[in-house]
Formats: sequence, C-alpha cells, structure tokens
Amino acid sequence: MKFYVDTSVWGGFEDREFADWTIPFFNQARQGRFAIVLSDVTIGELEKAPEIIRDLPATIPPEFLELVSITSEHIELADKYVQEGALSPKFHSDAQHIAISSILKVDSLVSWNFKHMVNFFRIRQYNSINLKFGYSIIDIRTPKEVTYGEQE
Repeated sequence: MKFYVDTSVWGGFEDREFADWTIPFFNQARQGRFAIVLSDVTIGELEKAPEIIRDLPATIPPEFLELVSITSEHIELADKYVQEGALSPKFHSDAQHIAISSILKVDSLVSWNFKHMVNFFRIRQYNSINLKFGYSIIDIRTPKEVTYGEQE
C-alpha cells in the first residue's frame, strides 16, 4: 500500500484531537506496513511548522518514504479542480495534493482536512473532474481509516 500524506496529518502528530490516530499511523509506516508519498508541496508547507513536525518525515525509514516533486501535469490538474469549482484559488495547494495523488494513483490520500479533502461531496467532485480529464478516481481517508487494527 502507498499513501500520499498531506500536511494536516504531519501536523496531527502534535495535535491533541488527532494524535491518538496519527501517532499509530506513523508508527506503522516506520514498521513498513505501508509506504508514504511525500511531495515537495508538503515539505514546503511544513517549513512553517514547529521543529518536531518539520523533522518527522526523517523518522520514516527511506525504504518506506517516496519523495516526489510537483510537475506541470500536477499543476494543470490542480488548476482544473479550481476552474471546475471544486476548490477556490485560495486553496490551490490542496488541489495540488489531490492532483499529485490522483496522477500517481496512490492507494489513498490521507488527510485530516475535512473541509477540502476528507469530504464526501468534494471527493465526488474531484473524481468527476478526474474522469472528465482521463484520470483515475481518488480515494481520500483519515489516518484512523487506514491504520491497521487497534490503536497502539
């Protein structure tokens, strides 16, 4: 399994509301239960985070962490999400996360962003746009939904 992990999940590591599921998620990634895809978009957003969050990606063994750079194709698809009304231009970076995940065909985009990502109606919009422009549908879940078994 390969999961694209957006900025909200990395930040959830230190957030009381989300840590109970985020910490086991990253522990399982470290154990190799799945691989994490980390984009330069996410790395850029993490620059504003506290040091413990910025350093968190380095705790994932390299064999379970895939670094990717945004391409013109990713940007074009993100632009389509905005042009088609799924997201406003203000949230273009969210569109980029979704586009990267869609084009890479990850098993799921993992997020705590309920407003723009883990949202039934928006997921339907993204998938409609993906299909309209020849891309696969995307699955978007929370760490709680993709963590194996009980909380650790």
